[in-house]
Amino acid sequence: MLELVTEKISGALTRLRGTRKITEKVVNDTLREIRLALLEADVDYEVTKRFLKRVKERILGEEVRKNLSPADQIILAVYEELVGILGGEREDIKKGTVLFVGLQGTGKTTTIGKLANLLKKKGFSVAVSSTDVRRPAAMVQLERLAEKVSVPYYSFESSSAVEIAKEAVEKAKSEGIDYLLIDTAGRLHIDEELMEELRSIKEAVKPSEVIYVADAMQGQTALETAKAFHEAVGLTGVVVTKMDGDARGGLVLSVREALGVPVKFIGVGEKMEDIEPFYPDRIAQRILGLGDLQSLAEKAKESIPEDKAQHLSVKVMTGEFDLEDLREIIRMIRSMGPLEKILSMVPGLGAQIRHLKVDEEQFKKMEAIINSMTPEERRNPRIINMSRKKRIAKGSGTTVSDVNRVLKRYEEMKRIMKKLKGMSGIPTPRFPFRI
Repeated sequence: MLELVTEKISGALTRLRGTRKITEKVVNDTLREIRLALLEADVDYEVTKRFLKRVKERILGEEVRKNLSPADQIILAVYEELVGILGGEREDIKKGTVLFVGLQGTGKTTTIGKLANLLKKKGFSVAVSSTDVRRPAAMVQLERLAEKVSVPYYSFESSSAVEIAKEAVEKAKSEGIDYLLIDTAGRLHIDEELMEELRSIKEAVKPSEVIYVADAMQGQTALETAKAFHEAVGLTGVVVTKMDGDARGGLVLSVREALGVPVKFIGVGEKMEDIEPFYPDRIAQRILGLGDLQSLAEKAKESIPEDKAQHLSVKVMTGEFDLEDLREIIRMIRSMGPLEKILSMVPGLGAQIRHLKVDEEQFKKMEAIINSMTPEERRNPRIINMSRKKRIAKGSGTTVSDVNRVLKRYEEMKRIMKKLKGMSGIPTPRFPFRI
C-alpha cells in the first residue's frame, strides 16, 4: 500500500540528513521531489499545488525549534500537512442507515460484507439489504456474504428500490439494529436514471451516511466519478478498495481536499477481514517511511493472547527462550497476516518493501523442522547430533543443511538478546518522527 509514493517522498526527506540551515533553495529542491512523487502517484494537480504551497509557507514562516534540526523541521511540516490533506482526525461511521453508492466493479457489495463483519466484531448489531432490483445476482451475492459473516439479510418482494429501502429501514428499527447497510444499484457509467433513483432512496430513508465506494486502481477517474455522485446525492464519506494492489495512492491522498468528505475505510485484500479504519496520521507516517506501529500493535493484539505474548516477550528479551518458544513466535507472526503487510508497518521498511522478497515458505519450513523434533530436542537443542539431524530432516521433508540453518538462526537470536540484556540501556530517538 502506497509503496511508490512512500519510496519517493521518504527518499527526498532522507536526503535532508546533514542539512545545517533551512534555505529557500533547500526547501524548493525538497518540495520539487515531493511534487513529482505526488503527481506520479496520480494525486490531483490542484490538491498537490495547494499542499506544497502550505508546506513551503509553514517551513519558511516558522522559527526553527530549538529541539529540532533543520531536517526534522521540514519533515515535521510535511508530516503535519500530509495529515491535514488526508483528513486530520479519524471519522468513524455513524450509526443508523448507511447507503453505499458507486459504479459496478469497485467492490461495493463485498465492502458491505466486510464492513458488516467488522462492525459485528466490535459488538454492534448489523443487518444488510440490497436495492439493486436490476441485478438479482448482486442481491444473491450480498445475501451469501451476510450468511458468511452471520448477519441478517433483509429481502422483500418488491420491484421498487425505494420501497425495498423503506421496508428495510422499518424492519431494522423494529429489531433495534445499530447499523443497516444498504447496497444500491451500480452502473458501468453514470446516468441520470441511476442518480434519480439514489436521490429518491435518500429522500425516503434519510440515511445517517452516504458512502461512495471507490477503486484505488482507477485514480483520477474515480475522483471525477466521486465528484459527480457527491453533487447528485451528497456524500458523507468514502471507502477506497484495492489498496493492497498496485494502486499509486493518488485517490486516497486527493479525496478529502478535493471533495471535502473523509475516507472512512480502506480495503486491503480479498478476505472478509481485509478492511481497515482510515487513520490520517497513520497513513501519513507510512508515506514518510515511518511505519505504522499503532496498527501493528492492534493487529498483534487481535491475533495473539496478551498473556501469551507477555510470557514469550520476557523469555525472548532475557535470551532464555527455546525452540518451542521460537515455534510459537513463528505461528504468531503468521497468524497476523501476509508478511509483506506486516513488514510495511515497521519503521524504515515501508519504502523498501517493494524491493524485499518475502518468502513465507521459509517460515513454514522452519516450523516443519521444529515440529519434527522431539519435545526434549526443542527444549535442549544442544543434544541434536548428526543422526538426530538426519531424522529431523527426513521427518520434515527438508535437508540437514536446512536443519543446521534453523539451529544457527536460533543460536544467533539467543546471542543477540543476551547481549542486549547486558547493556545498561538502549537509546531512544530524540524526535519521534525522525527518518
